[in-house]
Amino acid sequence: MTAHLIVRAEVAEADREAFEDWYRTEHLPDAHHSFGTLKAERGWSDVTKGIHIAIYTFTDLDAARRMTSSDSIDKLIAEFDRVWQGRVTRTREVIGVVQSL
Repeated sequence: MTAHLIVRAEVAEADREAFEDWYRTEHLPDAHHSFGTLKAERGWSDVTKGIHIAIYTFTDLDAARRMTSSDSIDKLIAEFDRVWQGRVTRTREVIGVVQSL
């Protein structure tokens, strides 16, 4: 079964437009390419203001685990930190799909 890396970011309203543009044009395409994901998706919470969610889909849990301990993710994290300089906090979860209908 597939697996997902889910990244939840808290973005201040003052940074939203710049974050949206950067993530759309640079970060999501770079991550999708670097991770070799089946799919990369993202969006904004309709429940909690300022919450951005990115979902990266992998072939299986082992592929997601390998990527989260790779140089590829380290480079993307470093670039994210360089661009946002602590203004955007985020968390990451790796989820192995156990059921799909």
